[in-house]
Amino acid sequence: MTDDRPVPLDEYPVHQVPLSMKYVATGDRNAYDRCIFHVLDHEGRALLILGLGVYPNLGVIDAYATLRLGDTLHAVRASDALRDDSRTNLAVGPLRILVERPLRDFVLSCAAAPDDPDGLSYEINWSADFPALWEPHHLQRRGGRLTLEGRRFAQAGHCDGWIRVGGRELRVRGWTGTRDRSWGVRPVPGEEGGRLAEEHPTAGFHWIWCPVRFEDRFLMVIVQEDADGHRSLNDATLVRPGHRDRQLGWPQPEITYRSGTRHPERALVHLGDIRKPMELEVEVLTSSPLALGAGYPPADDWQHGTWQGRDWTDRRTYDLAEPHPLAAFGVTDHAARFRLDGRIGHGIFEHGSFGRHDPSGFTGFDSVAP
Repeated sequence: MTDDRPVPLDEYPVHQVPLSMKYVATGDRNAYDRCIFHVLDHEGRALLILGLGVYPNLGVIDAYATLRLGDTLHAVRASDALRDDSRTNLAVGPLRILVERPLRDFVLSCAAAPDDPDGLSYEINWSADFPALWEPHHLQRRGGRLTLEGRRFAQAGHCDGWIRVGGRELRVRGWTGTRDRSWGVRPVPGEEGGRLAEEHPTAGFHWIWCPVRFEDRFLMVIVQEDADGHRSLNDATLVRPGHRDRQLGWPQPEITYRSGTRHPERALVHLGDIRKPMELEVEVLTSSPLALGAGYPPADDWQHGTWQGRDWTDRRTYDLAEPHPLAAFGVTDHAARFRLDGRIGHGIFEHGSFGRHDPSGFTGFDSVAP
């Protein structure tokens, strides 16, 4: 019999339903609550991605960190049983996220492994430069079933600290930081698709998630389209402190892919309204496939929310100069330099394109750029 006691978070007036904060209001196995942080320099030398997730109906808390340095991707992943204090003590194995001031300041850390002192470790102070921005309410269905419902916000800031790996130390000074917080219901591996999956196969999926930090403003662009180009998620919002957020209409991206792939090398995103059209230029600096090391589908060595046993930690490296077929069918985060209205900014051009996408000329899952 499991003891049912109040948890520390129950002391605070944050309840939304008549349940302990130990529980969520849905019994859906796919309930989740997680975050992702990006830390990137402005020359494309390094891209650090890290995140942490709680899966209350699966009894799992897990976290990961990946560092792209040259053609090597260094990864640390950790998973454990969910604890009563997991919502306030954001730590799994060597990975930790300390919320110093909500929506403002965070300390991101990874301890070195005792048996591998040259493995990935870091301590980063992530500080917001702009207020957090709600993203559009995200819904996806398969037939009549709701498979994804997420509430999310994004934010941009700057980072200071250090990263160590392979006997080398990188000093982080004024690097760009972006982040995303989301919660709700999102598919976790281990569930059979059943009849709905069989009768409603995915023909195609096209995705852009693009937070950009400029010196005096923050831009967020989101595009999600189906195989025929139908747009199911759309956002283009400019945030400037002291001003009302400006909506920049229906973003129209033009992506230049590396020949024989769907790997973007640059892009031009048309923004703005009829009165003042704007163009966001995107120059990809370095890339990190989320299916390698970070636990996003279709990773075959670990995915978020999957039970790995207690106190599980895994460290490994990936040679990105070698082909990784799974990476082509997952979302990739590209550190990028941006130009908008005479300003230079930096951030993430997250992109995934799988299957048919009529606006891009892709006819199926084996279709690539000429």
